Amino acid sequence: MLSPFEYVVVLTSIILGMGITQLITGFAGIVLRWNDVKLYWPHLVLIVLIFVIHIQDWWATYALRNNTSWNLPMFLFIILYPVNLYILARILFPIRWSPVPVDLKVFFFDNFRKIYLFMLFLPVHSIIENYFFRGYVLKDQVVQFILIITLGSIVISNRRDEWVHKTLAVFFILLCIASMVIGWNEFVIAA
Repeated sequence: MLSPFEYVVVLTSIILGMGITQLITGFAGIVLRWNDVKLYWPHLVLIVLIFVIHIQDWWATYALRNNTSWNLPMFLFIILYPVNLYILARILFPIRWSPVPVDLKVFFFDNFRKIYLFMLFLPVHSIIENYFFRGYVLKDQVVQFILIITLGSIVISNRRDEWVHKTLAVFFILLCIASMVIGWNEFVIAA
């Protein structure tokens, strides 16, 4: 017999798996068209970052295993995060690879507001989930607030300065590394 957690985590895992499939398929499309694709490293950073966040969300979901009762609104809220990640994974790549060479820098600048808008949802969701389900207080979530302000200001102002996006990509790399180093013990699953 399945526990409540095992039951609800199945759909979460399926959606995260679909997002990971989108990322791997999109990257494989880049590899297949290697000579026809002009890469843009901040865009590649976002692809890797969203992949890591997919894995991190799947990993972090295990912390909810001790919830003995679930209700539909709680589950719908929890599943919004992987659904958003799936959408992010999909919009990081052209819908169809055209027969002409693809410049991922042009693609990125045509779509960065959509990408950042969906990325903006991630820290908003995290703050709410951390506060209501994981017991964090708002003052412990400064990084999420910084991300909201940064991404929100870029989306609202429609900043197309290349240095802004390159700086943000470096910030994402450093933040990802720092969160894994600082939160090392949080990423342990033990019996």
